[in-house]
Amino acid sequence: MEPQTLQVETDISADRPFTGDYLLYLLAQASAAASNSFHADLAALGVSVPKWRILASLHPLGRMTIGQLAKECLQKQPTLTRIVDRLEQDGLVRRSHSLSDRREVRVSLTDKGRELTASLVARARHHEAAILDNYSTDEVEVLKETLRELVRRTSSAD
Repeated sequence: MEPQTLQVETDISADRPFTGDYLLYLLAQASAAASNSFHADLAALGVSVPKWRILASLHPLGRMTIGQLAKECLQKQPTLTRIVDRLEQDGLVRRSHSLSDRREVRVSLTDKGRELTASLVARARHHEAAILDNYSTDEVEVLKETLRELVRRTSSAD
C-alpha cells in the first residue's frame, strides 16, 4: 500500500481573505497536518485509514453494531460492511447476531485483532504525544473539549 499524504497549507494566517478565517478550512488543514504522517505509517503496515478507524473504535474490548460503527467511523453503512468483511476474512474481527434482534449484527475484535489494534493504538498515542508536545496539559484539554463541544453542538443542529 503506497503511503499517500495530503499537501498542507502552512501559511494559514488570519489575513487570508476567506480561508484564513473559515472554520471548516482550518479544521481540514489541521486534520491533514496532524494525521498525514500517522496515515503514512498505517499504509506502510498495510492498514487503510477506514480499517484503522474500525479497529480503533472497537479497542480494547468493545462490541458495536454495524450502524454504530458506521456512525463512529464516518462511513456509509454499505461501505463499512465491505470493510468489515475484509477484516473478518483477515481474522481481525468477528460478527455475531444479537440475541434480542437477529437482524442486529455486532462486530468485535478477535484475539488477533486486539493484538494488532493494541500495537496501532500505542503508535497513535505516540504520534499524538509528538503533535501535542509543545502544548501544556491545560491547552490540550481545552483543545479536545472545544472539539468535543463543536461535535456535540453541530450534531444536535442536524
